[in-house]
Amino acid sequence: MAEMNRESHWETVYTTKGENEVSWFQDDPAPSLALIDLARPMPESHIVDIGGGASRLVDRLLARGFHHVTVLDISASALDIAKARLGKRAGEAEWIVADVTTWQVAQRFDIWHDRAAFHFLVAPADRAAYIARMKQALVSGGHAIIATFAVDGPEKCSGLAVNRYDPAGLARELGEGFVLIESRLHDHATPWNSNQRFQFSLFRRQGG
Repeated sequence: MAEMNRESHWETVYTTKGENEVSWFQDDPAPSLALIDLARPMPESHIVDIGGGASRLVDRLLARGFHHVTVLDISASALDIAKARLGKRAGEAEWIVADVTTWQVAQRFDIWHDRAAFHFLVAPADRAAYIARMKQALVSGGHAIIATFAVDGPEKCSGLAVNRYDPAGLARELGEGFVLIESRLHDHATPWNSNQRFQFSLFRRQGG
């Protein structure tokens, strides 16, 4: 999907549906926090949430005392939802409106988190662009947490085709420079009580 089409799609989603009217809504990002904890970040660690949108992960990270949290999403409207929810605390995070496949990385991060963005990149060129930016962004020894639909998860989301992964397949996709540390399955309950199976994988960046 072309960048402009991606932006238009997600702007439409976030301007026509409420925060809890999308299948990926999650009140408590516990699976993500569990793997972030395994990476043992410090309060001064730099954390980026890729495709974070209106996710409540930023709320939890700020509440835990992290001082350098960045949320990146292609949809400005999605980020506006999160900012409005946080109120004054929104100023404690950095917000970037960008397509991760064309993002101009301007700083390094200790933790790269992505719940359900990478699996939308069905074109090999888009995946390669994503991985290149992840390598640019992560410090050596930093950690990447990537959650996608599992191999027995849905084949589509928000009307778009997705790629499904198991941890080994995701590791092969990322290639050299990323070592798989931990992986977990998670059954996500949508707001209308259907289940979507995810895999969450934690990688450590080598080199860079």
